[in-house]
Amino acid sequence: MIERENVSVPQDVPPSMRDEYIDNFMLMTKSTGRLMLFAGDQKVEHMNSDFVGENELGTIPEDDADPEHMFRIAAGSTIGVYATQMGMVSMYGADYPDVAYLIKLNSKTNLVKKDTMDPFSNLWLGVEQVAALKQNSGLKIPAVGYTIYLGSTYEPRMLQQAARLINDAHQNGMLVVLWIYPRGKSVADEKDPHLIAGATGVALTLGADFVKVNYPKAEGKESSEIFKEAVAAAGRTRVVCAGGSSTDSKAFLQRLHDQIHISGAQGNATGRNIHQKPLDEAIRMCDAISAITLADMSVDEAYEIYEGNKSLSLSV
Repeated sequence: MIERENVSVPQDVPPSMRDEYIDNFMLMTKSTGRLMLFAGDQKVEHMNSDFVGENELGTIPEDDADPEHMFRIAAGSTIGVYATQMGMVSMYGADYPDVAYLIKLNSKTNLVKKDTMDPFSNLWLGVEQVAALKQNSGLKIPAVGYTIYLGSTYEPRMLQQAARLINDAHQNGMLVVLWIYPRGKSVADEKDPHLIAGATGVALTLGADFVKVNYPKAEGKESSEIFKEAVAAAGRTRVVCAGGSSTDSKAFLQRLHDQIHISGAQGNATGRNIHQKPLDEAIRMCDAISAITLADMSVDEAYEIYEGNKSLSLSV
């Protein structure tokens, strides 16, 4: 657990908004300083491929075809924030007012491939629209998010948008999570550990509160060890790791445990490994992830929660 007075508030947060920033930090980290981010932005990023048909483990359950499935998961489990686009929150948020939301401010589909053009995810809305939604609706919206594709020929525009967005968010006492992926014709290996460390360092220079990156890979090396470079490069920007495609649940929990307790990451951002499950199982998976992320439980204890043999009790 972390005390309010120990929260490091960026200096671009005005004095009048410092308490708001601390409130939002405590809310989205459950007073732990770590982030359990339930990622639900794939209806744009991967369109309907993530919600019907087949995945790596077999047939995606029918529950996932209903967009409200993710709201039901978020409301029924222990998470830090549910990240999705503003339209989703606008349409469903009134029915799920207890969920804390992160509004994703840029997104793109995967239809235009990188061999056709370098990736570019343009800003959809600004922080002022999010602040207005928060004020008018009374919903809990402690943070916004934005994706940058480093190495893309459109990198300068995304960097500028991100820098301004972070400053605007901090002016309103909100936090920012950056999704940063090295990607484009100039990038030979998107999982290169040195490149991913460079990406977390860029997040720090932009002033991001959290940065979501892919787990690095290098032949003959343990990912949990080489990921330490990225955590160190991020400095005071907290690093969270992307969950990736659906995989064996026990293996996923072990990888998450290693990312936090070996590499030093300060959270996770998980989507498909949660929502590509029937509702009850998805809720248990959320709680198992939070058991490791927020409660420092072991993999075996977390797996017991996933199996339904143990419950998560988190005092905040």
